[in-house]
Amino acid sequence: MKYAVEVQDLKKSFSQQGKGKIKIIEAVCGVTFSVKQGEIFGFLGPNGAGKTTCQRMLTTLLPIDSGSAVIAGFDVEKNAHEVRKHIGYVSQLGGADLSATGRENLILTGRLYGFKREDVEEKVNKLANLLDLTELLDRFVRTYSGGQKRRLEIALGIIHDPDILFMDEPTTGLDPQNRANLWVQIRKLRENGMTIFLTTHYLEEADELADRLVIMDHGKIVAEGTPLALKRQISGDVIQMKLKGDGAAAHGIFEKLDFVNESRMDDQTVCLYVNDGAKALPLIFDLMKEQNIELDTISLSEPTLDDVFLKQTGRSLRDTGKEESQ
Repeated sequence: MKYAVEVQDLKKSFSQQGKGKIKIIEAVCGVTFSVKQGEIFGFLGPNGAGKTTCQRMLTTLLPIDSGSAVIAGFDVEKNAHEVRKHIGYVSQLGGADLSATGRENLILTGRLYGFKREDVEEKVNKLANLLDLTELLDRFVRTYSGGQKRRLEIALGIIHDPDILFMDEPTTGLDPQNRANLWVQIRKLRENGMTIFLTTHYLEEADELADRLVIMDHGKIVAEGTPLALKRQISGDVIQMKLKGDGAAAHGIFEKLDFVNESRMDDQTVCLYVNDGAKALPLIFDLMKEQNIELDTISLSEPTLDDVFLKQTGRSLRDTGKEESQ
């Protein structure tokens, strides 16, 4: 099997000055993984997990402290120039010139890659059809919506026909409709044979798009596999309850129930993992009435990637961290 990306024991640290002392922050702590050619590979984790740092090393934007990375058959440290020929990169911030039109942005980028004017114009028209940009090409980018601008930035990242497209949090700041629309465009790229390396902190995005994914936390990989396989690690159903009053005491009662395989508590929210949620709910309600446990909300669902993260780290991915700074 051919791999588009092969990473072995990759590490990156930063020094931070504070209170007269230099503190070493380990942003990426020896990660190992591989990405198959032609798949959408998800890098899921909370902001600050080290996803962006890892991606910047793979795209030659940050030097590697130790370990190795091979992209499209080329070593990132030894053949950075060759790696850049084979990859596209769409950063969180984007790179389109707002004061120029979409067409001007694309033509300039193509020319910078060394393509002839007539060849670039042909590529622009092809990308416009692929990413639904035709009617936008001659408008100034500052007039684009968030989703339109993101599609243009993807076009800028792939105008040179890269083998692998790296996308860092591509749908951050988009509303649900634009996010779903962009997912369609990303799938089109995969269908055309491109390998997509996608970092995200959105659970639904990783679940919806990724053929395979890794989950990162504090610079380490805590889980790896297909979304379905990862969710199957959590057997049965998940009952989630937000409680009033002494949640810790209530949790102590729930976790002793025979039908509860596993339980976790985060703030005032208790998660119970059971084989059959429909059968468990009436028993739980009876117990709550008997023990005078007050309930705010309750839900029953199948396991999610958040449950996988919770099992591996003891906390919810939905509630973690501030924006990643490394």
